[in-house]
Amino acid sequence: MNKVLKIAAPLLFLFALFTADGLGQTTKKGKKLSVRDSLRQTILRRDSMMRSLKKSDTSINGLLQKIEYYTSSFNQIKTSLSRNIDTVDISAKLPSFEKRVGMIKTLIDNDRSSTLRYLYAIRDILTRSDDQLDIWQERLAVINSKLIQNQNELSAMGKDSSLKMVPADSALATSFLIQKIAIDSKYKRLDTTNKKLLLKIGSLQNRATSVYIALIDLRDQIDLKIREFSISALSDENNSIWEMDRNTESTFRTALSKTVNMNTRLLTFFATRDPLIHFAGILILVLFYTWIYSNRRKLLRIKESPQTVFSHAKYVSFYPVVSAMIVAFAIVPNFYDHPPVVVLEIFFTVLIASLLYLVGKTCPQQLFKYLALLFCLTCVYSFSNLFVEVSNTDRVIVLLLALATTFITVRFYRVVKNAPEDYLPHTKTILRIFIILLVISALCNIFGRVTLSKIIGVTAVYNLWLALGMYYLVQIIMQSLFVQLEANKNSNNLSSFIDFKMLQTKFRSILTVLASLLWLIMLTQNLSIEDAVFDYIQKFLTDTRSLGGTNTQFTFQSIIIFIAVIWLSSVAAKIISYLYDVAGKSGSDIDILKKKNRTSTLLIKLAVFAVGFLVAITASGFPLDKITIIISAFGIGIGFGLQNIVNNLVSGLILAFEKPIQIGDIIEVDNRSGTIMEIGIRSSKIATSDGAEVIIPNGDLISHHVINWTLSNSNRRIELIIGVAYGSDIEKVKTILTNLLCGRTDIMETPAPLVFVHNLNQSSVDFRLLFWAADITTWLSLKSHILSDIYTIFAKEGIEIPFPQSDIHVKMDDKVTETARKNTKPPGEEAQVTNTDVTDTGI
Repeated sequence: MNKVLKIAAPLLFLFALFTADGLGQTTKKGKKLSVRDSLRQTILRRDSMMRSLKKSDTSINGLLQKIEYYTSSFNQIKTSLSRNIDTVDISAKLPSFEKRVGMIKTLIDNDRSSTLRYLYAIRDILTRSDDQLDIWQERLAVINSKLIQNQNELSAMGKDSSLKMVPADSALATSFLIQKIAIDSKYKRLDTTNKKLLLKIGSLQNRATSVYIALIDLRDQIDLKIREFSISALSDENNSIWEMDRNTESTFRTALSKTVNMNTRLLTFFATRDPLIHFAGILILVLFYTWIYSNRRKLLRIKESPQTVFSHAKYVSFYPVVSAMIVAFAIVPNFYDHPPVVVLEIFFTVLIASLLYLVGKTCPQQLFKYLALLFCLTCVYSFSNLFVEVSNTDRVIVLLLALATTFITVRFYRVVKNAPEDYLPHTKTILRIFIILLVISALCNIFGRVTLSKIIGVTAVYNLWLALGMYYLVQIIMQSLFVQLEANKNSNNLSSFIDFKMLQTKFRSILTVLASLLWLIMLTQNLSIEDAVFDYIQKFLTDTRSLGGTNTQFTFQSIIIFIAVIWLSSVAAKIISYLYDVAGKSGSDIDILKKKNRTSTLLIKLAVFAVGFLVAITASGFPLDKITIIISAFGIGIGFGLQNIVNNLVSGLILAFEKPIQIGDIIEVDNRSGTIMEIGIRSSKIATSDGAEVIIPNGDLISHHVINWTLSNSNRRIELIIGVAYGSDIEKVKTILTNLLCGRTDIMETPAPLVFVHNLNQSSVDFRLLFWAADITTWLSLKSHILSDIYTIFAKEGIEIPFPQSDIHVKMDDKVTETARKNTKPPGEEAQVTNTDVTDTGI
């Protein structure tokens, strides 16, 4: 038995070795280990061996991994502290906000403003400050959360007890201690830095929160003042003019001092606010002046007599600086959000001064004199509108201003009434409304509603000037476009292709509507009701409504956005179509292929409409799943009665892609011939030779027989039948006709002209002439010239062109002759002829 065991043990050992080697080879063949996996397995085997030998009380691999992890974490913390913890701008700007809170608090406590605009301006300052503080608080909160996360990671490292164990092996212990000392040094530095930043950020957050709370309180106070002011403006806030309180606390000097102080602060705040808008305003002024001045210089350089153009654009041609100032100062104030009154009045004064200068140079003197007096009164109105307190002196000044303005306006109205055609359109109507508002302002002042009186008076005067400004704004922009087109008429620029009359018809109406909207916005600003109006409009547009008793909800805002996008898409499609049409008609230097490429406008229109429809749906917030309902309804409509319309629409797509006909082609369809002028989505338009325009559904162009004379080229063959008298020399005639057709510039050489003997008629020998005209549009005139030349050369060569003749032969027998003799009537009476035989012969 022992012998068996001694022999079996080595055999089993050898079998195990071979089996292990085979399994190892099988594993390697089945899956090849990567270098990373191999190293990891090596580390695991090494740790297992060291633990089995119990040479250390901890895992060296675990320590190394922790050291590597903390080193990487410290590097990330250091990077975040150096890059993302930047609060220099907040620390620098926060004191100015704290100072601003104190200033606004003083203004609110001491303010007895006579206009709502001051209160709105102060509230705007508060709102803008709130917005900035919101941004800073969010930013500080993000920084604070990062610092807390860093501190948690640092604390976790400080509490890790495994890093306090030292390997038993002296060599490994030395290496471990060196790395641990480096980590401890980084830990202490980062922990100190992170704690300091936590304290700094916390302090900034506390200061920002305190300022934010103070601003909320101030905004509540200003909202309360606005509500109280709105109520008091409609009530008897003061006694009647004859019962004015002479012992009022506010004197004119005190009110003036407070007004100067408050407006100086507001103007200083405005100067440092919105630098980009300031720059944009200056840029608009410079660019507009540069535009009109460069076009004016170009006209002087290329035109022999530019005065004709200048006479139609006298504002921008003779007064470019003033024109640029009117455009800039009429538009730029609307870029600002609730600017202070003092700023608006500065812009407004510059605008009306520019208007007065332009009126003095271009309008009747009576209008200039009236506006000059009104300008002086407007300056006093503006000065009174700046007052923050109502004094008796200011009240009397406002009343005198209303009376004086009414007096000069009534006197000027009589002048306009005698010759209304000499003044601007609608002058009489505007003056009537202006007089009514001035009278209302004076009456409100007399009966104690001083604030309402000032609001009405200032609004009436300002908006009269603004109406004049909007009129001149439209005129200046249209004249600038006219000068631009005239200066580039002979160039290859896009502007040289545009027709100014068409542009004036289309664009002036758009400008007028925009100017009217701008005037209405300024009216609400002057009445200090813009916030209430815009809030009401916003609420009306954004409120969700249900359609009947269904669950379908909509807002007017989404409907308006949908319609606006579709309208803009149609405008873009029309502009593209117009530019293609203009390019096709721009001259003979554009070849036929380029003109025919205008057919692509149909595809462009369809693409613009499709994109516009999708954008409109997306922008309006319309649920996309509802589109399937619309498509289903559309399908039902097709089934019930829209077959023809859909047929024409699909035919339009086929015409756009296949292009069997193109714009500019000469076609014949249903016995009508003409030139294709337009290929639309539903129908196409052809212009006939007699001046008519025929609208043909696209379905007819697909389903009917269409002759396209210019599909591949614009050539046309002309056929003439010429007859000569019998007895003429046929070869001579052929030679004459051949020579006549050959060598002409208006007849194509290839294919060559042909002359054949065509037919032998009763009275002529007919020749058939075939030749080609290079341009189909000239074939009628070419045919006329050839016939004229044939007639002339035949007459010269003695070749007779026959015309139909008839010889009448009368045959009578003897009886008829005898009877005729007997029945011969006296002279003057007709003889009756019977049994006649008439034959025709032609010569």
